[in-house]
Amino acid sequence: MTINPANAAAAYKTAARAALPNGPAAATETGQSFGQMVENAAKDALTTTKGAETLGIKAAAGANVELTDVVTAVSNAEVTLQTVVAVRDKVVAAYQDIMRMPI
Repeated sequence: MTINPANAAAAYKTAARAALPNGPAAATETGQSFGQMVENAAKDALTTTKGAETLGIKAAAGANVELTDVVTAVSNAEVTLQTVVAVRDKVVAAYQDIMRMPI
């Protein structure tokens, strides 16, 4: 069975559009640089963590807060932290790989 490269490329393009509704080049089309993207991601992570912390404090203080909301917020903050740590580990590993390259 042979695979036509044009069909494979079209299938990849369709899958990429489905996975990324704004397209893979959405960041460059909006003029957002890589640094801005990282900054926005860090701000979103910080906002998620602060929101969970605020709900936890309100629940501990006896405010009328649903326990499921607190658990959901804490779970979201935990996933966000795990993602940040994983990205940091990949960046450090990439840096170490670059530093090991011969000149």
